[in-house]
Amino acid sequence: MSREQRIGTALVAGLGAFVFFMLLVGGLGGTRPEIDPLTVEEVRAAGSPSARWGSAELHVVGWYAELDGDCRGDDGGVDAAVNWLQRECPLRVLLQEQPDLDVTQDELLRDGLLLAAPQGRAFPSRALPGGPNLRGQPLVFVGHFDDPAADLCVPERADRCADTFVVSDYDGFMR
Repeated sequence: MSREQRIGTALVAGLGAFVFFMLLVGGLGGTRPEIDPLTVEEVRAAGSPSARWGSAELHVVGWYAELDGDCRGDDGGVDAAVNWLQRECPLRVLLQEQPDLDVTQDELLRDGLLLAAPQGRAFPSRALPGGPNLRGQPLVFVGHFDDPAADLCVPERADRCADTFVVSDYDGFMR
């Protein structure tokens, strides 16, 4: 074996050892939540989300749906400090699977994870004024359960307020 072949073999072996070392070090830490978000099914699987995660920041992936003009319910009352959290309309949910175009409000409530945000920010804009506001891809929503405003909700909606996912941001799921 010539001198150049030995040097080439040593460089390839050194590169292999470096790659192995980097993979080993990279695998030591846990997964970042934005890389491996929770699914709607995981969030809904074990009872009350507010009891399970409290107010910790979470990343949840799912199919966004919104009913506005076709929604039945109230606007949350006159108290601006809490009406954004306890309102029934517009109805915004995150679903495990993409819903049909003719999805009903009852189906969204049954299958979806309720979403809210102060003053309605942090949600995709509507494409059409009526019907469900559906997206062509799953979205990752960042937020938390058990918002402090849930303590101000009327007693009959207190649990619902605490289990509503309060959204601070969202992004497309491109993985």
